[in-house]
Amino acid sequence: MEALFSILIGLFFAAAIYLLLSKHTVRILLGVVLLGNAVNLLLFTTGRLTREVPPIIPAGMDTLSSNAANPLPQALILTAIVISFSFFAFLLVLTYRAYQELGTDDTDEMRLAEPRDEQLPPLGY
Repeated sequence: MEALFSILIGLFFAAAIYLLLSKHTVRILLGVVLLGNAVNLLLFTTGRLTREVPPIIPAGMDTLSSNAANPLPQALILTAIVISFSFFAFLLVLTYRAYQELGTDDTDEMRLAEPRDEQLPPLGY
């Protein structure tokens, strides 16, 4: 099962990098989301995928049994999901605002939309 998840994680990372290298901001945004999901799945896979043994310390023992799933990566994933969702919401608003101002989602056209004859800010005080 972990080998299947490893292949899926590799596909997620490859698709995310492909989308991040695009010149359209919507594709870049989708690449960031896919990258976040790939990292979450990677963290989840590192904690062992077992359903038979719950991550509960039995009475009389000090540690988990060796074949139990590690609960720490699962707790880290909950935090990572919240952070990646808030980062996605921020990038979505930023992308929408840039599209409203410039009328395009192409990063090359956004660069060309900068004013050329604008005065430089003061260099000293």
